[in-house]
Amino acid sequence: MYSQAQEAPPLSVLIALSALAVLPVNMFAPSLPSIARDFDVDFAVVNVAIAGYAVATALTHLIAGALSDRFGRKPVALVAMAMFTAASIGCSLAVDIRMFLLCRLLQGAVIAGYAVSLASIRDTSDERAVASRIGYVSSAWAVAPMIGPVLGGVLDSRFGWRANFIAFALLGIAGLYLVAFHLPETNRHPSRSVVLQFRGYGELLRSTRFCAYALCMALALGTLYVFLGGAPLVAAQRGDTSGTALGFYMGMVPAGFIIGSYVVGHASSRRSSTELIFAGRILTCSGLLIGLGLVFAGVTHPLAFFGPCVSVGLGNGLTMPAANARVLSIHPGLAGTASGLAAALTVIGAGIIAFASGLVVDASNARAAVLGAMLTTSLLSLAAAAFIAHAEKTDGVGQA
Repeated sequence: MYSQAQEAPPLSVLIALSALAVLPVNMFAPSLPSIARDFDVDFAVVNVAIAGYAVATALTHLIAGALSDRFGRKPVALVAMAMFTAASIGCSLAVDIRMFLLCRLLQGAVIAGYAVSLASIRDTSDERAVASRIGYVSSAWAVAPMIGPVLGGVLDSRFGWRANFIAFALLGIAGLYLVAFHLPETNRHPSRSVVLQFRGYGELLRSTRFCAYALCMALALGTLYVFLGGAPLVAAQRGDTSGTALGFYMGMVPAGFIIGSYVVGHASSRRSSTELIFAGRILTCSGLLIGLGLVFAGVTHPLAFFGPCVSVGLGNGLTMPAANARVLSIHPGLAGTASGLAAALTVIGAGIIAFASGLVVDASNARAAVLGAMLTTSLLSLAAAAFIAHAEKTDGVGQA
């Protein structure tokens, strides 16, 4: 249970830690060809630095959340930042691809900053304040991936690919400073043992509402993953969309997420989390239905596809912060564990959806198939949201 007497972490610190958690995902992506040339390996080998990192972050989510419930938020964040800083230095000094990839996977420890941020918010806020603060923090997850590749490309072109990892090391040092001096310990009631804490996974997985929230978020994020994988094929199908234009069009979706998260930050004092989740799913489904209608009407302008897809960002911006707020409230004593488990299930589920969509989408059917796949996952997510709303109305929770 939260305590109003506890010192709440500064929102700016939580936003910074969350941005640092997601920035390493793709900031160095423009450097992948240079890294492949430097180590004289195939591009597919270097690309493990992206896919393997995703697996590492999913495992970190699982472990870090539970450990923060046992040992406290601050120690876990400090260890994570130290590991990230050391791994970043290792990447910058790597002399072969094996050392580089090993250090790159260890960089995944930084994702603990996001799990700790969410748990710290839950420790010090009531439910509506939780949704509001998570809404603002979640914006970092959209902003950082938008600016990261631009910054990474500039560093690579001027100083070489290793400059990206030197920058990560410096950011890691900054993260250590923020955690050490500006992140108060908010877990006043740590669990008695690690074994008992990890048993919390079973308790959470037996919770129908927890699983429904995790499913709703996985389907919502999976919709975004389908878009990210399919949008370049849509552009290729059309044939006259430049790379710059494609970047602009794709950037409209995370911009929509920022707006949606900002709305949650302001509206959560007046609307319940379940209302915001349901509104987000309705918005996404409506936009994608319009997009499919334009396809069948024969409208071929790029905005006829990318415009309706903005609803994916807007809808997820409403859904994800509100759903995370409710996940953290199901078992207050397991806030860190719940945050980590939900995040891991969300990422894994979304990855499965992205893989499945790749089996049905190709350059010949991209526009209709991508929209159809996104609408399918969005409708399933809407069904999960409807189940959540019914369950919480029946139980008399989540409506305040």
